[in-house]
Amino acid sequence: MSVWKLVKLNFGRNLAHFGEVGIGLEETSDRVRSDTLFSAWVSSYARLFGKKAVEELLQLFPTDKQPQGIAPFRISSTFIYREIDEDTIYYLPRPLKFPINYPENDLAFFKVYKKLNYLPLETWQRWYQGIGFTTDDAEELENYIPGKTKGRLATAGVFDYSKACKIEQLPKIAIDRNIRATNIYHIGFVQFDWEKNPAGLYFLLELSLEGEKLADKLEAALHLLGEEGIGGERSSGAGRFEVKWSELPETWQSLVKFSRGTYHSLMSLYWDLSITTDFLDKASYEIQERGGWIGESQLRRQMVRMFSEGSVFSAPPQGKLVDVKPQEFKKHSIYRNGIGLSIPVKVQE
Repeated sequence: MSVWKLVKLNFGRNLAHFGEVGIGLEETSDRVRSDTLFSAWVSSYARLFGKKAVEELLQLFPTDKQPQGIAPFRISSTFIYREIDEDTIYYLPRPLKFPINYPENDLAFFKVYKKLNYLPLETWQRWYQGIGFTTDDAEELENYIPGKTKGRLATAGVFDYSKACKIEQLPKIAIDRNIRATNIYHIGFVQFDWEKNPAGLYFLLELSLEGEKLADKLEAALHLLGEEGIGGERSSGAGRFEVKWSELPETWQSLVKFSRGTYHSLMSLYWDLSITTDFLDKASYEIQERGGWIGESQLRRQMVRMFSEGSVFSAPPQGKLVDVKPQEFKKHSIYRNGIGLSIPVKVQE
């Protein structure tokens, strides 16, 4: 029996820079993926409780060398939430399979549908755990006009994802240490709406019975991470957030405990060494390369290819931690989180 939590990260007026493999400093993502969140969170855990405590924590997770472990907790990637009046709209990654009742003759609206990478919880649950896609949905997508469309999808916030934040490039000055020459460059920052319709990021946390014993420590470490910030440019104050750690609301409870699902849609990144062809049979997925630098050195972590959020499998993806330490780095292991967190869904066969 597991315990679920819903964790909201409120950035307020603070800017944030979330780097991704393949994009330069001039760009930024609008959210943090599960492996990055895990690494930053565990680092805060180590600073708060010491080296021995974090080693004991990591030993509980399954790895490629110790596959028999049971993960004390699983986390989703972060996704955007948006507060409208007294309601909160949570956006979830659209599964990479069509919902039930999705029509074959979709040429009139497929381009609009394909751009919906994230769906409000209400629509996501209706399409993938409820009655599925309807003729009214098809008509609304077919007649979609930005800013003018009215209907059930528009009311749910399907077309409003981009309103939650804005991404801008800000100038920075680099100074050469030797000749003191200056050079201007630009860095991309994301800022979530903090005025009329406050927005931020949220993620799901699933605790095992063993992990539930660590809940207070994990929450404390996350508060410390919020004070220090997540992502790049933290020395400039970027990435700081306030944490709201709460029980899973009733709507979410029915979502994660859905019993009539025939597939499982990823809410996190996922990696495993022992994936079989049977597991991939009837799956729909995308692959994401994950890399980056080691914070305490000028060395790069080993590159790993992982299944991305929204990938759909016929069985729950479990996953492992993978050691991405480069050979020349000798201090300690460096893990990337490939532990999967998924939600049951009904999809078009």
